[in-house]
Amino acid sequence: MNNGVKIAFAGGGTGGHIYPGLAVAAELKEKGCGVFWIGSKRELDRNIVEGSDIRFFDIPSGKLRRYFSLQNFTDIFRIIEGFFAARKILKREKPSLLFSKGGFVSVPPVIAAFSLKIPVFTHESDFSPGLATKINSFFSKKILVSYGETVSKFKPQAREKVTITGNPVRQIFRSADAGAGRRFLDIEEPILLVLGGSQGAREINNIVIDNLETLTRFYTVVHQTGSAGAESIPTVSSRYKPLQYIGEEMPYILASATLVLSRSGAGAVWECAVAGKPMLLVPLRGSGTRGDQVENARFFESAGAAVIQTDAQSVIQTAVSLAEDESKLRSMSAAAAKIGALDGAKEITRIILGFL
Repeated sequence: MNNGVKIAFAGGGTGGHIYPGLAVAAELKEKGCGVFWIGSKRELDRNIVEGSDIRFFDIPSGKLRRYFSLQNFTDIFRIIEGFFAARKILKREKPSLLFSKGGFVSVPPVIAAFSLKIPVFTHESDFSPGLATKINSFFSKKILVSYGETVSKFKPQAREKVTITGNPVRQIFRSADAGAGRRFLDIEEPILLVLGGSQGAREINNIVIDNLETLTRFYTVVHQTGSAGAESIPTVSSRYKPLQYIGEEMPYILASATLVLSRSGAGAVWECAVAGKPMLLVPLRGSGTRGDQVENARFFESAGAAVIQTDAQSVIQTAVSLAEDESKLRSMSAAAAKIGALDGAKEITRIILGFL
């Protein structure tokens, strides 16, 4: 037991910066550690964290942008305000270590912890470090990464601090019963699980909706539509099940899937890997992204766990051809499971407790 040891967590802005941290927090709680979370004022962040029975403290936060924007000038004051708010929380709570899961809200707590001589560990889920992780790395004792190839993307002086851990995924994804997922959905036939993140993905939504007649010949399509454009989702077939949001049922629904059609955010691809699921990936790309989803997707495709497609016709053709190729699906599943065998949550917990 580690009674008296308290770990602060920082991160947020998206579920991808929260759920991996919760996986580590759950492992630390099992070891007897106290945990609390410093995050943004977004209600979704608070609800996710407090839903895992973890104390949550919100701070002001400003977005870090790589491009010119007048908001950069106003947000710098929010970041400074967030630093002092985080410092006050950390002085009061006296954690033994701060673990950052990234996102723009993590930077003020990381700098505040450094100023108080509280050791900082930061974790990067994506193939290439984001701007927040690059800033946090200057103040961190250890930099934890999901991929071996990520090490070279840090400056030489930072590389000696880098350890490869994989991406932490909640343990329920390793043990979820496919039968429970099928019972929840009331489905026996092959399932195409379509994921676009909690906000949805308009591109993927449109591809699926425009080609439902073809897809439902081969699968029952379980579609997490997200909140974006959910009102336009049809209910035209008993083999099409649109769900605006999938919450606690996700591990079981994922376990029941035959194939997953998804964006390639780090959380989604690693949850699929842990569940041993073949992936058909449509990465977010273009000028509005730093290219992290493309890099994530290429890694899983090169390992044989995924196929990347970026136009509607190719997505549908691939989904159909995989439905008719059980051998290919099995080999993709095995490749995914091989990657997912690395238990990031347990490895990070071991490293944190070993340091303390």
